[in-house]
This record gives sequence, C-alpha cells and structure tokens, in this order.
Amino acid sequence: MELLPSLIRMQASCKLFKPCALRSLVSFKIVYYSTIDTHSQTLGSSSSFPSNDDKFVVDSLISIFTKQPFTPNNPELNQLSPKITSQVVESVLKGLNSWKNAQIFFKWALNQPGFKHNSYTYNAMASIYSRTQQSVPLRVLIKDILNSCCTFAPGAFGFLIRCLGNVGLIQEANELFDKMRLIGLCVPNIYSYNCLLEAISKSGSIDLMETRLKEIHSLGLQFDKYTLTPIMQAYCNSGKFEEALSVYNTMHKRGWLDAHIYSMLAVSYCKWGKVDKAFELVERMDNLDIKLNEKTVCVLIHGFLKQSHVAKAVQLFAKLQKAGFTGDVSVYDALIGGLCRNKEIDKAFCLYSEMKELGIQPDVGILTKLLSSCSDTSIIAKLLEEIPEHEDDETVLRLYNAVLKGYSNDGLMDEACHLLQKLMGTKSSTDSLIDTAFKVKRMILPNTASFSIVIDGLLKKGMLDLALSLFIDMQIIACKPNILIYNNLIDELCKSNRLEETFKLMREMKESGLEPTHFTYNSIYGCLCRRKDVAGAIAILKEMHSCGHHPWIKYSTLLVKELCAQGRALEACHFLSNMVQEGFLPDIVSYSAAFSGLINIHEVDKALHLFKDLCSHGHCPDLAAFNIMINGLCKANRLTEVDNLLNEIATRGLFPSVVTYNLIIDGLCKNGSIDKAMLLLSKMLEENREPNVITYTTLMDGLCRAGRPDDALLIWNEMQRKGCTPNRIAFMALIHGLCKCCKPTAALQYLREMERKKMEADQYIYVALLSALLCDLNFPSAFEILREIVDRGFLPGSHDKNYMIVRDAVLKLSKDDRTSSGIQVLIEEGKLPTC
Repeated sequence: MELLPSLIRMQASCKLFKPCALRSLVSFKIVYYSTIDTHSQTLGSSSSFPSNDDKFVVDSLISIFTKQPFTPNNPELNQLSPKITSQVVESVLKGLNSWKNAQIFFKWALNQPGFKHNSYTYNAMASIYSRTQQSVPLRVLIKDILNSCCTFAPGAFGFLIRCLGNVGLIQEANELFDKMRLIGLCVPNIYSYNCLLEAISKSGSIDLMETRLKEIHSLGLQFDKYTLTPIMQAYCNSGKFEEALSVYNTMHKRGWLDAHIYSMLAVSYCKWGKVDKAFELVERMDNLDIKLNEKTVCVLIHGFLKQSHVAKAVQLFAKLQKAGFTGDVSVYDALIGGLCRNKEIDKAFCLYSEMKELGIQPDVGILTKLLSSCSDTSIIAKLLEEIPEHEDDETVLRLYNAVLKGYSNDGLMDEACHLLQKLMGTKSSTDSLIDTAFKVKRMILPNTASFSIVIDGLLKKGMLDLALSLFIDMQIIACKPNILIYNNLIDELCKSNRLEETFKLMREMKESGLEPTHFTYNSIYGCLCRRKDVAGAIAILKEMHSCGHHPWIKYSTLLVKELCAQGRALEACHFLSNMVQEGFLPDIVSYSAAFSGLINIHEVDKALHLFKDLCSHGHCPDLAAFNIMINGLCKANRLTEVDNLLNEIATRGLFPSVVTYNLIIDGLCKNGSIDKAMLLLSKMLEENREPNVITYTTLMDGLCRAGRPDDALLIWNEMQRKGCTPNRIAFMALIHGLCKCCKPTAALQYLREMERKKMEADQYIYVALLSALLCDLNFPSAFEILREIVDRGFLPGSHDKNYMIVRDAVLKLSKDDRTSSGIQVLIEEGKLPTC
C-alpha cells in the first residue's frame, strides 16, 4: 500500500537524478519520447492519407477481397500489386468488414514483391482482431511481428498493447513489452507504459502492476493521470479499499480527478457495500458540476438497490432528475421493484405515475411488480384496465397471476379465491368486491401457476381442506397439477398427520405421470418418523432406495431419539440396522442418540458393541459420540474401559475436549478415586485444555465427599486465580460440601458471598446449613437460617424429605434460651406451625 505514495512523493521532489545522469540512456529516452507523433500515440496509425491514385487502388482491392468467393489468381491483383504501399494496405484493412477477408488480404500483401509490413499495418490488423475478439490469430500476429524485427514508435507500440489487453491477452502483452524493449524494436515511453498498465489492470494482477510501477520510477519517467487511472481501477476491482483511496487522494492533490475517476470510485464504494460513501461522492461531483453519465447512474442505482438501500437509490434518482437525467424503463423497473420489496407501495405508484407523465410506457414487468405488491382491489382494477386490448392471453394471465400473488402474500385468501373463481367462470357463493370491481374483458382460464399461487397461500394460512378442494377444481377444468402443487399438499397432509390421504395423493401423482421427488418421499418419511412407525419408515426407505432418493438425516435422528426417549432403544438400533441394509448410512448423530438410549436403559454392553461395530466398518465416530460412551462407562463404574476409549480418541486423530475430561473427572470423583481425578486435572493443563467451572465444581464436590474440605477450598481459590468465575452451581456445591464436612461457619460465609453476588441458593442448601449449624451447636446462626427458610418460602411440606430435619431444628431451637422467643414469634405470626 505504501509503494505508490512513496514513489509519487519521490517524483514530486523533482530530485530523482543528478544532472550528470541526464547523459545516460534514460536521458536519451526522455528526449526521444518528446518527438513522438501525437496522432500515432492515440490512434496507432500513420498520419498521412492516400493520394487520389492510391484511393483507386484501395477501392479496387477492397472490392476484390470482399467479393466471394475470393480468387487469388485474379489478373487484376497482378496489376495492383506494384502499387501497394503501407498506407494503401492500412486503408484497405480499415475498409474490410470481415476479419477473415482482412486476414487473407494481410497475408497476400506480405507476399508481394518489395512490400514489407510496418507498425501501422500490423496495428491495423491487430485492431481488427481485437475488435472481433480473435485472440488466437492475434497471438500468431505477435509472433510475426517479433520475427519480422519491425520497429515500433512508443505510441504505436502502446496501441498494440491495448489491442492485446482488449482480448484478455495480458500475459502475452507483458511478455511482448519486455521482448520488444530487449531486442531494441521499441523504446517505450510513459504512454506505452500507461497502455500496459491499462491491460494489466483488466487482469487484476496487482503484483505485476506494482512491479511495472517500480520499473517506471527506475527509468525516471513521470507518472501522469493516465498512469494512475488503471492502477486505481485495478485496486477497485480487487477490493483493495485503502490502496484505491490512496491513489484517489494522490490524483486529487494533483488536480487530475475527472468524471471517470469519480464514477469509478463511486461504483466501487457501491460494490464494497459503502453506499453512504458512494452517495457522498455523487454529491461532491454535483457540487463540482461534474456530470455522471447515464450508464454510471444506472449502475449506481442498481448497486444501491442490490444492497437494499432503496431510499438512497430513489434519492439519487431524484437528484439526477433535477440535473436533467431521464431514466429509461429499466431504471424505473429497478426502482419500482425495490420499493415494492420494501413495502413502500405508495412511492412505487408515484414513480409509476411519473413515468407515464413522461411518456415512458410501463412494461409488463413493472405492472407485474405493482400488482403482486398491492392488495387494494380498487387500485388493482384500475391497473388491469390499462392492459391494452390487443395484449395476448399469456401476458394478461401473467398479470392476473401477479394479482393472485399479491393477495396470497398479504394473506387475503378470500379475495384470491374469488378472483380465481371469476377467471374460471364460476360464481362465488358469497358477494365480493372483486365481482363488481374486476371486469374480465375476455375469458381467460387460469393456468397451473394460478392454482399453485392460491393453493400455496391457503396452505400457509392452514386452510388445507380448502386447498384440497381447489386442487379438485383445477382438475375439473383440465388444468394439470405440477410437481410443486403435489409436493406442497403432500407435505401439509403429512404435517397434519393425515397419512392415508397422503398415500392416495402420491398414487394420483404417479398415475398422472409425475415421479415423486426426494421432497415428496421425505415429507412422508418425516411423518412416519414423527409417528414412531418403524415398520412404515423402513418400508418407505426401501421405496426411496429403489428410486435413488436419500432420507433426510434430521428425520432418522428424530425417530431414533423419540424411540430412545420412550425406552425403545433396542428398537431404534434395529431401525438403524435396517437403514444400513437398505444402503443408507445413518448419520453419527443418529448413532449417538442410540448409544445414549441404550445407556439410559442400562444396556451399556450393547451400546459398546454398537460403537465398536461402527468403528470396525470404517465409520468415524466424532468426539460427541466418544463422550456419550465415556459418560455411560463412567456411570457404570467401568473406568478401566474409559482409558481404552481415550487411547482410541488419540488413534483417530481426535483430541479430548474439556467436556471429555469433565465426564471422566465426575466418574472418578463418584467412584472415590479423587486422586486420579486430580491427576487428570494436571493432564488437562499440560494439554492446554483450560478447565471450566464444571471441572472445578466437580472436583470440589468430590473432595468434600472424600472428607477433604481444605483441598476443596484450595481448588476454589485456584479457580478464581485462573479467572474462572464461580457460578450458582459452584457456590452451592461448595456450601453443601462444607456442610457435609462439618464446616458450617465457612459454608455460611460463602452463602453470604453468594447472596452479595445476587445469586439465589436452592432450598436444600439452607436445610443442609441449618442441620450443620445445629450439629455445631451454633443455635443463633441456625435460627437466622431458619428465618430465611421461612421468609423465602422454603419451608418443606409434611411429605418433603427435608420436613423432619426442619421440624427437629424447630424443636431444638424452641428449647434454647437464645432462640426460643424467636421461634415463639414465628409461631404467633403464623409462619411456623405449632410443634
């Protein structure tokens, strides 16, 4: 990014070379460049014109080489051959319309005695190839130029490079540039380089462009406006935002900005999604009285709309209208479409009225957008009245379908159905505004699209039976349903659990010559899975397999999960086995659900067998599947087998996660292997697996279970030192553990800290603390906890397992002199029952 600014700053200093350096080859080049003919630089052609005699020769040759078939032995050619010159050949090439005719003439001229092509004739032929996008013969021409050792002026050479760039021969242009300079056929000047940069910018090769830029600087050539323009274009095309702005700022300082540069950056801003910036740039151009061309305006408006900046697009259009810009149908179409998508119907109609006032005739596309976005029947009727009488039936029906779509989108299904009945020529049983507002000029039967729109709208509104009735109506008027209508109806029937009707509709579908799609089958498969109909699901799987369709994983997984939730894990495994037999490989998520289901019904061995069978068949379980198995083995107290699974995780290139370690630590703690659990914590840290609050909570609970409360407090401190914030569960685990270890005073401190953090403990924590304080004979503190139990509504009922603990606590506290009066007050207030 710093390359361009630094090079330009150096050039601006005007101290690139010492005076003695002007005697070098660079000095010679600069002097030579100043003598280049301006006309040849811009056109790549000779500056002289054919004489009257030459014009006769030119016209004759054009006539001969245009006439088909061309005869190379034409006697007239022998007479004209001695009269050809480079100017004649150049003029003839420009007068031939066909590149093939030009190519034949070009080769014929080369074979004439005494004639040799020069840079102008080569450029004339290159221009023809470039204009007609003939890259292959242009490559051949470049080889001919190099073999001929024809010299080129810098301007003519620049023209040739541009011809190559126009057909995308960027690599060839770059290589030719170096070869011509190396063998001395041309000494390029800044114009030549500018043409090369222009070609490179089209390829998007930023590295090559910057390399050439360094080269220009090393030769002492001064950058100009036309050097930086293609550079900025390349940066814009490559999305190099900062670099493009750097070039823009440089050109701004040099006073080189013009409408093209502004337009380029504005369009790029639009592509980058910086619509506000693009709009600011347009306003700046307006202030500088720089006009955007119509093409750029259209690109900006479409760009704004593509980025969903409808308001900016309309604002830009209004601003440019004041400057005399008149949009065409395509601009109005884009703006009206954007406003319709934005639900700004009033503004869309304003634009519609405006274009009509300007004499711009709205096309069917605009009318379609307006009709499909409007649900006001009176306005729709007026729009339909504007349909010309001579409009064909297909176009008119397209517009009526747009109205149906508008009604359906707005959920106005009564109106949609009334209009559809009107088109069918049937009378509605109820009155509707449509009956009076719409005057159908001629009978136009609705087509499949008409019914599809309305049926889809009815289904979205949950009006399945009405949609089915309409489905029958369309068949009565011999309108054939398409696959979309069948699929939508089948899907909705499946969602409504009307499976019998679904199968009937699918049979009709097949009889009509339409083959069910993967969507059809999966709608039915999903319904069967939701029903937990294993036999039905397997049957449809067989049919899907024969048709080459695959079941959707989400439904297979759903069935397995539902079966397992009902304790039918064995049945779920049978289903998965049948899936495999039918040639479908269930997803690992489905298998994981089965593992979990088997573990829940204490079939750990079956789960382990299924897991190993899966691995032996080359299926790769993911870490989640391993974690489920590890959890099951831990719950079954089979910790030795957990180590085997850990080794297999490593073998398969997976890495145990924090969840994996947490499951094992929990299993070890519950098994009483607290030291092994602590060792696993160390292993986690070695493997850069940062323990989380669950890890620390599990360990604290395990240490307290093992009667090691002091070690549990060390873990608590370590957790906070590591920046792992204790949550509500962690606090309760520590408090409960300290109570079990007869440390109620410490437990009470953590309860108060928990309360300060706005965390609320569960009932069992207060009961455990009450019991521990009584055991510690700390009756005053026990009474305070009892009062909190009462105030928080935690007082257990007579059937609660904690009832006896609280009742005994009340009896003890009522007999102690320090707390008896408090107990009496609570009883009198009705907060405690009389013991």
